[in-house]
Amino acid sequence: MTETTFLVDDLLVRHRPGRGASVLYVHGATFPSALSISYRIDGVSWMDDLSARGLDVWAFDFLGYGGSARPAAMLDGPPFGRAPDAARQIERVAAAILERRERLALLAHSWGTLPAGIVAARRPAWLDRLVLFGPICRRDEPAGPVPATAHVVVTRDDQWRAFQAGVPDGTPSPIAPAVFDAWAAAYGDAVRVPAGPQVDIAEAWSGRLPYDPRDVAAPTLAVRGEWDAVTSAPDLDGLRGVTTRTLARGTHRMHLESNRAALFDAVGGFL
Repeated sequence: MTETTFLVDDLLVRHRPGRGASVLYVHGATFPSALSISYRIDGVSWMDDLSARGLDVWAFDFLGYGGSARPAAMLDGPPFGRAPDAARQIERVAAAILERRERLALLAHSWGTLPAGIVAARRPAWLDRLVLFGPICRRDEPAGPVPATAHVVVTRDDQWRAFQAGVPDGTPSPIAPAVFDAWAAAYGDAVRVPAGPQVDIAEAWSGRLPYDPRDVAAPTLAVRGEWDAVTSAPDLDGLRGVTTRTLARGTHRMHLESNRAALFDAVGGFL
């Protein structure tokens, strides 16, 4: 079935109907659903792959991203888009899904795992499963600098460096340059994104995770690529009661990389 988009209040929602279990994708800190789960490479997106497995697939854009609204608070004031508010946005979309379905799974990437974790801990009756792809985990590191502004600007060059982070010297780019050029053309040369996620990540790494993983009852998969420079192997080792997978030849953005099929299979099999 084809993908449709609609609004839940001021949030853009995507849907690929399916007869199987429902799964809601939660994006990360710097790019929306159109450039993540819904982005087609060689004609196939992650949403397409999950749909082909029979799942009922949903995604949405947080406020300040993609097709969702950009509130005035994103332009001026304290860092916008912190995890507790993002969790309430997930709950709004999930509630709309649960008008049709009894339960759902959450599939979250990177910073998106923080608000997804809040929802999983707060709404156990809603969730069948939880997937944490490149999760932000609690560490006990010294607090680092964080933005004081409502938003930050992410450039094309910033995105290229992020795609290369953690890749061993002499190893070809995990995202083909032509694929990146097309993706970056859709992204833009310089994009304002909420600064709140950067504050959330810094706080998590200095010991203040916004939820308690022990409160998550849903069966959980945590998965990372072996070259992930954001989510470390010790991060996954520190998780308890969670199925963990480290996949070869992938970074923090493995869903857009040449070896993305390994991620799709790992997550699709779990869901």
